[in-house]
Amino acid sequence: MKNPLWKRLPRELKSDFGKYIVIFLFMTLTIGFVSGFLVADDSMLAAYDEGFEKYNIEHGNFTLSSKASESDLKKIEKNGKVRICENFYRDEATDADLDGNEEETMRIYQERTDMNLVCLMSGGMPAAKNEIAIDRMYADNNKLKVGDKLKIAGEELTVTGLVALPDYSCLFSDNSDMMFDAVKFGVGIMTEKGADAFGTTHLEYRYSWQYETAPKDDIEAKNMSEDFLEVLVKYGNVTGFIPAYSNQAITFTGEDMGGDKAMMEVLLYILIVIIAFVFAVTTNNTITKEASVIGTLRASGYSRRELLVHYISIPVIVTVVASVLGNVLGYTSFKNLCAGMYYGSYSLPTYETRWNADAFILTTVVPVVIMLGINLILISGKLRLSPLKFLRHDLSASKRKKAVRLPDFKFFNRFRLRIILQNKSSYLTLFIGIFFANVLLLFGMMMKPLLDHYQEEILKNMIAPYQYVLNVPEEPDEDEKYTVMGMLQKFLTPSLKTNEKSAEKFCLNSMKNVLPDQEGETITVYGIADDSAYVSAELPTDGVLISDGYAEKYKIKTGDTIVLKEAYGSETYEFTVQGIYDYPASLTVFMPISSYRKTFGEKEDYFNGYFSREKITDLDENLIATTITEDDLTKVSRQLDVSMGEMFQLINIFAVVLFALLIYLLTKLIIEKNANAISMVKILGYENREINSLYLTSTTWVVILSILLSLLLSTWTIYGIYGYLMSSFSGWLTLYLKPAVYPEMFAMGMGAYVLVALLQFRRIKKIPMDVALKNVE
Repeated sequence: MKNPLWKRLPRELKSDFGKYIVIFLFMTLTIGFVSGFLVADDSMLAAYDEGFEKYNIEHGNFTLSSKASESDLKKIEKNGKVRICENFYRDEATDADLDGNEEETMRIYQERTDMNLVCLMSGGMPAAKNEIAIDRMYADNNKLKVGDKLKIAGEELTVTGLVALPDYSCLFSDNSDMMFDAVKFGVGIMTEKGADAFGTTHLEYRYSWQYETAPKDDIEAKNMSEDFLEVLVKYGNVTGFIPAYSNQAITFTGEDMGGDKAMMEVLLYILIVIIAFVFAVTTNNTITKEASVIGTLRASGYSRRELLVHYISIPVIVTVVASVLGNVLGYTSFKNLCAGMYYGSYSLPTYETRWNADAFILTTVVPVVIMLGINLILISGKLRLSPLKFLRHDLSASKRKKAVRLPDFKFFNRFRLRIILQNKSSYLTLFIGIFFANVLLLFGMMMKPLLDHYQEEILKNMIAPYQYVLNVPEEPDEDEKYTVMGMLQKFLTPSLKTNEKSAEKFCLNSMKNVLPDQEGETITVYGIADDSAYVSAELPTDGVLISDGYAEKYKIKTGDTIVLKEAYGSETYEFTVQGIYDYPASLTVFMPISSYRKTFGEKEDYFNGYFSREKITDLDENLIATTITEDDLTKVSRQLDVSMGEMFQLINIFAVVLFALLIYLLTKLIIEKNANAISMVKILGYENREINSLYLTSTTWVVILSILLSLLLSTWTIYGIYGYLMSSFSGWLTLYLKPAVYPEMFAMGMGAYVLVALLQFRRIKKIPMDVALKNVE
């Protein structure tokens, strides 16, 4: 026999259509976005992974100070059991807009036919000397398209195509950088003649290698790279060595996409749990309202299971339909939106949509199971009561307790407190939802001020407007120093001296910090001149100072010992930390220049850099390896703002919508639960304004208290998880919560509440006086 209770479901949906349509739309859009995100993530991650074989990506690269001879390359290949190909490049100044104002950097490679093959996204590859194909993401950020003109090192070139280079899926100009820069740094491909036309001034002798037998995992790759480095250093002056497993330009994209997937799944499930609690609270209220009907049905022979199935049907049906429709939207509209977000951050090749069961299970089956489980647990307990208790409206599972004695307040205030106590489960759910919404809102709103503050701190604590890192020429060996060739080499070597009055010598080295259970990251070590005009701190002779970011990230304090390792060797060094220096631009160690020379075995007059207030113009360009300016130091904040700015806004909007939704659903529930009482006070002569004062004021108290308390708790939460969020970044952004964010969050929360309160004011106004008379027991 067909269960007649099913006939009630359409009427229940119709009678509470407003509540269910709001929940349905919110769940549909949320599931649709997450589904689209997972589909785009899986599809693009598959394209990224397949690219290692499809585009024959290197196992690593190394850079030499000069071109290696053919005989040396053959020996390196034989002894290192690798295959090597040239991958030379030039970093040239670029004016993307042809206006001469914004100087950027284009890394120019010539045509590739062996490793790291090029993916052509649109247009065509260059054929003439004055043509270039540039990275698609760099082009988007600088509003360039196929056919546009681009000025590089004074030469006007035509953009023939937009490409993605598999060894630059993330545009890191230097592997030690904290953040990639797709705004002022790009990569391009030219013909051999076109690239050679720029000369050898900025030519870097980079070589890519592949092992004869590819490593099975990162551990084996690490061991193989260390063995290969030992072979390599015997044949040339190695100035750079980057195994693929630690090359951020290759690996950062894959690691970031994998982490995003887990974060989105957790976000979805937290939201489903909150909505499930709202459904459970709503259903329990319905059970209380229909107690007499339930008691009659139970006395007539209906089982608890049949009633339980009936009351959990609507939450499950709404979730199933929202999940299915959300997946349809996810695989269509939202997939393209999410793919666009990835293309806005990474230089990924073209991808094909992958239809997989995982996204469907994670966004349909799991939400339905969560909804079903929570409602079963919270609703089944109430239905265990006897039919007699339902008929008597005695729905307390425990013995009846005395009413809580309230303070001797005025009548209206005592009435409001009683409303809060009677609806404490609804208000508790409301508080949890507000807390979660404010965590999201604080995260979204803090990032722009954090990046602005980080940039301000960098500019305020810059060591110098210009830092020049030099290619120090090799001196002749001791036994060749006084030979004709040795003296000729010394005579022809460009001078490291400059006439710039503001220039100050320093020493610099890049090392790795040694960590117990993980790969270390790049630490910059400075040797600072005595009485420096640029570093104001007094440097210790028996230890070092470290930057505040280094201290914060690794929880280092004065008196601790740090261990650093050569970036391209096995020598390790221990240093005692004697203090913290304000320098947020990088993870840095500072020591006196004399200590630096002694520690690293350099000569008494050795240096490899200049600090300067003015641009140095009298040094040979071949001597300048890197020039660090304001643009280089602020690339992190600039790129994050470009890549994540839209995402932060989406998080803010989502948090406010969630906030308003929960307030709407739970205040609606409270008003419905108290419909009899509201009707009764209308009969007693209270006006709508006074009734609003009773019921909405009590909710206003709870909302204000919840917002204030959640602001405090969300701040603690952000402080608790921030270190984990930053652990995957190379470098450190000091956490900064702008004080003005809190009143803005409070205003946004209260603004959403005011809109909801206006809707509920109309609901209270519509409750007729005969409701109380119809429900007299």
